[in-house]
Amino acid sequence: MLPSIEQRLAAEIAAKPAQVAAAIALLDEGATVPFISRYRKEATGGLDDAQLRLLEDRLRYLRELEARRAAIVESIAEQGKMTPELLKAISLAPDKAQLEDLYLPYKPKRRSKAQIAQEAGLEPLADALLANPTLDPEAAAAAYLRAPFTTEQGDNPGVADAKAALDGARQILMERFAEDAGLLQSLREYVQEHGVVESRVREGQEAAAEKYADYFDYSETLGTIPSHRALALFRGRREDMLEVRLRLDSEEERPAWSAPHNPCETRIASRFGIQNLNRPADHWLMDTVRFTWRAKSFMHLELELMGALRARAETEAINVFARNLKDLLLAAPAGPRAAMGLDPGIRT
Repeated sequence: MLPSIEQRLAAEIAAKPAQVAAAIALLDEGATVPFISRYRKEATGGLDDAQLRLLEDRLRYLRELEARRAAIVESIAEQGKMTPELLKAISLAPDKAQLEDLYLPYKPKRRSKAQIAQEAGLEPLADALLANPTLDPEAAAAAYLRAPFTTEQGDNPGVADAKAALDGARQILMERFAEDAGLLQSLREYVQEHGVVESRVREGQEAAAEKYADYFDYSETLGTIPSHRALALFRGRREDMLEVRLRLDSEEERPAWSAPHNPCETRIASRFGIQNLNRPADHWLMDTVRFTWRAKSFMHLELELMGALRARAETEAINVFARNLKDLLLAAPAGPRAAMGLDPGIRT
């Protein structure tokens, strides 16, 4: 099991668990960070303003994390799909991203193409092609044709021909690949390290977007882009002046379908034992890997990581403003003239 919230916070702010517990009790009673920092130092063992603010932010996050963890455990248990291994993984998930990765296969969602294909009985075809690439996809798919029918979830178009069967089997595998929690975390880490944010001016907006001229043809790695440039990019996109996207550093332009597989596609293939050895189903399986990356995994990660970049940039901008304001407020009030202040606090 993970350490308690108090223990995790104590490690993060370099304090003792007793200090953290005292600060949490005061916050829960409604005390503010400035009040605790100024008037309750003896209760918290001298925690300073910076430690308390970090504690307050992280306490909110960790409590939300634990509430979400409990809700996810309850949801999966109600579905009758909880296993000891899954429960252990959920209990040890250190952050919201990994927790949601684990929940993804069990999360209630709209009726997807993969679910429609499963209703039509195409999962055995998907499993067979994945397990045995020596099968001929067209020949194997011919055994799964089915007329349209109706289920409790709604109408199902059935399986008209071999192409429809293979399309449905592909949708099943794409959903399975995209919802693998360990693989998704591996892809996330790779994109965080090798992702590049790039922007281009929207066609016909060159004159109107003059203030964004520095970003007409701009790119910078995801992990090093400064907050002020990130915020400018998001502002330009919001005003419909810039096109902003995320790509891998190994791909200057959007690659053609026939291009060699990128490192992320290679990771997906490796995770499920897919290789291109010129067996009958290998080409179909490799295309399924590429569809998974381009239509599911990358779109999910791009949305998540760009959102995290924006949140990080906004936080840094606020911190810069706070530092500048602090310097201003702490400047000598009367210039070179000596000044004396009086603290009228009763207790001191």
